[in-house]
Amino acid sequence: MLIKRLVVQLPRGLQARHTTIFVDKANSFKSEIVLAKNGKTTNGKNIMGIMDLFIKEGDEITLMVDGIDEHLANETLNKFLLNIRCNKNNDNSSFDVRKHIIQNCL
Repeated sequence: MLIKRLVVQLPRGLQARHTTIFVDKANSFKSEIVLAKNGKTTNGKNIMGIMDLFIKEGDEITLMVDGIDEHLANETLNKFLLNIRCNKNNDNSSFDVRKHIIQNCL
């Protein structure tokens, strides 16, 4: 089991669009994924549970990953929550966030 405490760096935190992307990423792994904030935990593959945590940019959360692909799942979800670009070779002059995520992060 991998446990990581981190400060969410996503603009607007895990609002609807970011939560949907997070859950899609989480569901691509076999590992069990749990998010915790202020003592409340939820299944990281459950969109309503995550929305119920009201995770905002700057909030400290705990990401727990346990399973056969836990290292890859942990790395992928950490990068997403920390807003680390998946591909740094972008021309930001006409940067389209949705296109970038679909092409480089999913």
